[in-house]
Amino acid sequence: MYNTKLRSACLLAILSLIQETVQAAQIEEIDVTGKPTDSRLQLDSMADQMRKAGVNFYQSGGLAALPVINGLNDDRIRVTLDGASVTSSCANHMNPVLSYVDFNAIANVDVIAGITPVSVGGDSIAGTITLQSAPFLFLEQSNDPRVEGRLNYDYGSNGNSRRVSLQFGLRQENFSLHYNGFTEQSDSYEDGNGALVLDTLYRAENHTITAAFRGDNQQLSVKFGHQEVPYQGFPNQYMDMVANDSNSLNVNHEREFNWGTLYSQAAWQKVNHEMGFFTPEKTGTMPMITEGTDINYSFKADVDLATNHVLSLGHEFYRFTLDDYWPAVPGSMMMGPQDFVNIADGERDRIALFAESDYVFSDRFSLVSGVRVEEVSTDAGQVQAYNPMLISMMGMPNADAVAAQSFNARSHKQREINVDLSLLAHYTFSNSFSLELGYARKNRSPNLYERYSWGRGTMAMTMLGWYGDANGYVGDIDLEAETADTLGARLSWSDASSGVWHVDVSPYYTKVDQYIDAQSIGSFNPQMAMNVSRPLLQFTNLDATLYGVRVDAHRHLGESDRWGMWDISASFDAQRGSRDLDNSDLYQIMPLQTALALEHNLGNLQQRLSVEWLDNKSRVDLRRQEPETPAYTLLNWQAQYQWQDVSVSVQVSNLLDEWYALPLGGVNYAAWKASDRSGQFQALAGAGRSLNLGLQYNF
Repeated sequence: MYNTKLRSACLLAILSLIQETVQAAQIEEIDVTGKPTDSRLQLDSMADQMRKAGVNFYQSGGLAALPVINGLNDDRIRVTLDGASVTSSCANHMNPVLSYVDFNAIANVDVIAGITPVSVGGDSIAGTITLQSAPFLFLEQSNDPRVEGRLNYDYGSNGNSRRVSLQFGLRQENFSLHYNGFTEQSDSYEDGNGALVLDTLYRAENHTITAAFRGDNQQLSVKFGHQEVPYQGFPNQYMDMVANDSNSLNVNHEREFNWGTLYSQAAWQKVNHEMGFFTPEKTGTMPMITEGTDINYSFKADVDLATNHVLSLGHEFYRFTLDDYWPAVPGSMMMGPQDFVNIADGERDRIALFAESDYVFSDRFSLVSGVRVEEVSTDAGQVQAYNPMLISMMGMPNADAVAAQSFNARSHKQREINVDLSLLAHYTFSNSFSLELGYARKNRSPNLYERYSWGRGTMAMTMLGWYGDANGYVGDIDLEAETADTLGARLSWSDASSGVWHVDVSPYYTKVDQYIDAQSIGSFNPQMAMNVSRPLLQFTNLDATLYGVRVDAHRHLGESDRWGMWDISASFDAQRGSRDLDNSDLYQIMPLQTALALEHNLGNLQQRLSVEWLDNKSRVDLRRQEPETPAYTLLNWQAQYQWQDVSVSVQVSNLLDEWYALPLGGVNYAAWKASDRSGQFQALAGAGRSLNLGLQYNF
């Protein structure tokens, strides 16, 4: 009853706020531009900031959540860190680019959904997330170096999570040296009923050292990074991460000329990744080893054709190589006598050229347009099954051996020419009202796992898939690239005279040709439980349509010396995604969601009370047996106090300790495996109440 009243109050508050400020408008979204919300609280994590910009996440490991923008997820989103792109080197995508990021070192997050300019797009159809580290600071006309830094300690009661991070810098007039590092670990968390959510524990450490040099009209930075993840649990996957070691190098150069600015970048990352089992919360025996390498470079020239016209010309190259093999297990009849070679000498190369015009016609009207051409080529070598015999000892066909023979008998090389277009117009009608309209045509070629995973045995197929659905998957060499045509708009209203309120309405409509989905080719009984059946699926192309609308509103309530400053903000997000052939629902589409937040600032104290409500998820992908989830309401409170160089933060997440299932969390395989296995898979539960404390010292 209490949750029902709270939910109703939340909805009424949002609707009344929107009605007061917007007067009724319903359009759709295109360029959901997303810089982090202008919040005075420093407590927000990078994930919180991206959620405010319209990014959702589907649950994976504690460090490896995968982003979703407008119903399109993971590889369909381009994510860059200081200009560098990283590819998941794992059949379950346990090491996405966001898993390598120290959010305490990120100064800016830009989220562009749908209508992405071609200069920051490429090989993606959903949008772009750009992460930038803190800018390099130099001393002006001084030979005395300055040393400064920041030390953070964070603790969370749910899961007993602990995190220590250090940022340390040395600045001179033309030289800057910076170190960022953290170590973090957590036990498995509890849900709102106090039950342990098995296999959600993790541990990681990350280190980066960056040197920057400044000269006349130019700047050079060199960043070296190292990460070690000794373990990370994945409750919705058949296996866990038992090692992920990576080294990276990122070089950026910027030079100003009389005609404009030239940006150059080169990056390299090497990942050694292993899946297996490490905890009694989910046991097993099976090693899987992956080695991946990313190499890329890019050049972009911003040419000032006039004071109101900039032409950007660019060239980019990306190369990703992958080896994925599963060592034989001594004494095992199923996993031997030889190594299982899943992907051998995998290659994925992209070479791109683009041109983009940014023309400001007047104070009221501007237009950004561009074209991008990419060649994408992929290839892979010969593979092998655990056992090369075509007939098993039981007299049955050896599905993996037969599949390996078929795979090795044909050509693997594929090549596509993808052409991206974008057009975004902005018109300001008055000081209170502006409109953005845009169109984009974007492409994404299949990744190496979608194209070259070949195993047809049940065990081999269940080792592939980053969806958290406990199903089995196999690739298709002949997959075609996805092509998305997106239309959308953003309407902005504000109180021009006082700036008291502001509202954005952002609708979108996306039509995807050759959308990479999955078709059923069989079924299996996990762990030989005859009462439970899960589908075996093969990646396939089909056509799909996605559409929705997001509304963001903010109102300044007032301020005084005695009571401080008060603000309220609200958001509303609705989205749909379906296959064109039969109008069936796509996988992992968020249900209706709303949020309301009240912020208070008084001197050195800032605090916020927020309410999130998500509708029940009844539109589910039946072919993947996606679970339905009930509606829920979460109440959160956070506060921060600054005293000289020390900052203390307190947060209580899920204040009412409500039990809820994650709409994009998939199924809880770990709990099912630890049970008597008599029931069906259940949706993965979210975390219950947690008291989170943070301490920061600046020096």
